[in-house]
Amino acid sequence: MDNSQRKKLVDELISLIEKGNAHVSFTDSVEGLPPELRTVIPENLPYSIWQLVEHIRIAQKDIVDFSASSDSPSLAWPEDYWVEPTNTVSDDAWNASLAHIEEDQQRFQALLEDENNDLFSPLPWGTGQSLLREAMLIADHNAYHTAEIVVARRLLKSWK
Repeated sequence: MDNSQRKKLVDELISLIEKGNAHVSFTDSVEGLPPELRTVIPENLPYSIWQLVEHIRIAQKDIVDFSASSDSPSLAWPEDYWVEPTNTVSDDAWNASLAHIEEDQQRFQALLEDENNDLFSPLPWGTGQSLLREAMLIADHNAYHTAEIVVARRLLKSWK
């Protein structure tokens, strides 16, 4: 793959992670959410929007940490990936979570853009995972839970 093809692939992966392309972006899914609805669990759904946002943050950080280093800590499934329900979430906690999601996406983007990193070769510390696979995993995982946020907002009558 020549440099222009690699750049095109990296740009497409970044766009898929950040913008969603065929669906609502994560950023759009949480924009304008009234603070009092962050922790409400809609009827017949298992999680609040806060729990979904935190799950996206935790899982994405785990993927980025794993992609960047063999020294990343192992998380236990499912307990380390989900936060317990709560009645309130401060603006500071909410904004920090959103900022961490964006920062980890930028960390991953830097891994993809670093031409010293092979997108296709298995990471030496993994079990066959490559940066390409991890990029698609972030995009797929975040899209799934972003859709859940949109559904929760619709049920809470808080969607555009």
